[in-house]
Amino acid sequence: MTPWEFQGRELINCNCSYGCPCQFNALPTHGHCGAAGIVHIEQGHYGDVNLDGLSMVAIMQWPGPIHEGRGKCQPIIDASASEPQREALLKILSGQDTDPGATMFAVFASTFEQVFEPIFAPITFELDVEKRHGRVRVENVVDIHAEPIRNPVTGQEHRARIDLPHGFEYEIAEIGSGTSSTLGNLAMEMKQTYAQFAHLHMNNHGVIRHRTAA
Repeated sequence: MTPWEFQGRELINCNCSYGCPCQFNALPTHGHCGAAGIVHIEQGHYGDVNLDGLSMVAIMQWPGPIHEGRGKCQPIIDASASEPQREALLKILSGQDTDPGATMFAVFASTFEQVFEPIFAPITFELDVEKRHGRVRVENVVDIHAEPIRNPVTGQEHRARIDLPHGFEYEIAEIGSGTSSTLGNLAMEMKQTYAQFAHLHMNNHGVIRHRTAA
């Protein structure tokens, strides 16, 4: 395998209720899954290809629970990426050069029956994991807005986190409320549904952990 590693941030919005049963090995809220999100690489490489500052977006749909397969994916790669960088990002996103099941990329890729041709376009985003605020936009393709969950009585911010000591995506995710609109091959609308914000650090072999599991 070509060695790769990156550190970065992610924002994912899916159609489940807050908490997302999938995070707990339960069935999705509505029986099917749809999601859109960004991974922004702050520092990373694929072999000798530098990936610093690049972003990749994915729009995904499954007609049932993810593990039952038949999924579809629309990958979107930062237009500023060079040809070698584009190839590297697509390999990571598709689970190549990765231990089986070691990352969410590899897990999701194993469930897709169709992956559309990648879109190379400018990706604009704002993402603050700790404050649970984010915005992602690819013109005419996807618009994601995420914010803190609000107490329905007081309107104050409600903070919740998910801790997965043995997960394949993150160690801790901050949970928020997301609203998304996607167009094109995988069109969908989500309003005030599950959103997660997380710092990522992973390589070919999975999540690089900075906390000791209990």
